[in-house]
Amino acid sequence: MLKRYALILLAAVTGLFVLTARADYQPVAQKVVDNVYAIVGPLGLRSAENDGLNANFGFVVTPKGVILIDSGASLLGAKKIEAAIGKVTRQPVRWVINTGSQDHRWLGNDYFAGKGTEVIAMSRTAATQAEFAGQHMQSLGRFLGKRVQGTKPLPAPKTLPDSTTLEIGGETLMLAYTDAHFSGDAWVWLPQRGVMFSGDLVYVDRLLGVLPWSSVKNGQKAFHALAALKPAHIVPGHGRVCDLAQAQRETGDYYDFLAGKVGAAAKEMEPIDATLDRYADVPQFGHLENYSELHRANMSRAFTEFESQ
Repeated sequence: MLKRYALILLAAVTGLFVLTARADYQPVAQKVVDNVYAIVGPLGLRSAENDGLNANFGFVVTPKGVILIDSGASLLGAKKIEAAIGKVTRQPVRWVINTGSQDHRWLGNDYFAGKGTEVIAMSRTAATQAEFAGQHMQSLGRFLGKRVQGTKPLPAPKTLPDSTTLEIGGETLMLAYTDAHFSGDAWVWLPQRGVMFSGDLVYVDRLLGVLPWSSVKNGQKAFHALAALKPAHIVPGHGRVCDLAQAQRETGDYYDFLAGKVGAAAKEMEPIDATLDRYADVPQFGHLENYSELHRANMSRAFTEFESQ
């Protein structure tokens, strides 16, 4: 009887350990090129298990400190990102650059700013952060519960004009607006490295989302501009680090589909329901995660955007 009880207790403790491990997602840095790293988050939803880190982040190690691309969705998320960086280098995070205004791009700003880090974003990015701060904090509370406590929204204090080139830590970084997923979204391009941090312009492995605030027109235009740069490596907003060919198949082609098929139908004033039914099944994108949940809503919002122009 005692032996049986001990086995049951061991199983319970083991199960508890597994649940605890799953609930304590730890981001890991992966090398892209020398001194440039990506942190690839899970493809699923924000949750207390991942502290809202269901997106990609990145950093550049320089002799003068680390340049961090996006700061995480919360105080705890920012600390986890910092811990992942600490396993690569002892250099402190000296600069944070926000590529967007969605929660996981910037709600860790306050944590890093409190350590003396300079937090930077394009001017419209910071303005959109301020506009959506309350809404994002409320939404995160539903996903993260008590784990969002201590998180303070801090729109990027240092703002930059359109199409800016930064020289920091001996690195050249070019920032440009994409305005695709949210107004003020931007990319960070490292021309000397051939590495593009696309922000939420590029999704691979999962279908991109067209939100009420998104613009398919801007997304298509921005992706064409990105492709013209011919990056060797792309750190997308979501999904694995990839090359341009994969980004084209899974994001660029989808923007072209939404604009070229759904948008064209809207311009011709075809009925929206008939259009959505006609393109309900697009096999070339069907393998992407979240396709069944997002595809029809994406088309509907694309139709509305093109219809109103």
